[in-house]
This record gives sequence, structure tokens and C-alpha cells, in this order.
Amino acid sequence: MKNLRLKSARAAKDLSQDQLAKLCNVSRQTISAIEKGEYNPTVKLCIAICKALDKTLDELFWEE
Repeated sequence: MKNLRLKSARAAKDLSQDQLAKLCNVSRQTISAIEKGEYNPTVKLCIAICKALDKTLDELFWEE
């Protein structure tokens, strides 16, 4: 399932995939794969992404 909430939050912060990846110490391809729903990140990476985007785990990763 695509993670449109992550993509939207990243865009709201005016960050590219590459910029977010650098903040989280991963590759741009990892961020792309998460947004496309092709990769399930570790909890550690989820937390790093949330901190970079000022969001909670629920806001970005909890499925309704």
C-alpha cells in the first residue's frame, strides 16, 4: 500500500526524497520504496522519519 501520508508530509516540509533520506541516513531509493509501499521500514527508521517531519508514528504509518 502506498504511503501517501509520508509523501504529503515530506512535500509539506518542502523536502525532496534525497533530502529526507540524508536526514534519516538512508538512500533516496529507500524513501522512494517506502512511499511506493514496496518496503516496510524498521521501527528505528520510522522514528527517524517522524522526527525529521515533525509527525507521530500514527500520523505517518498507522493503517486505518
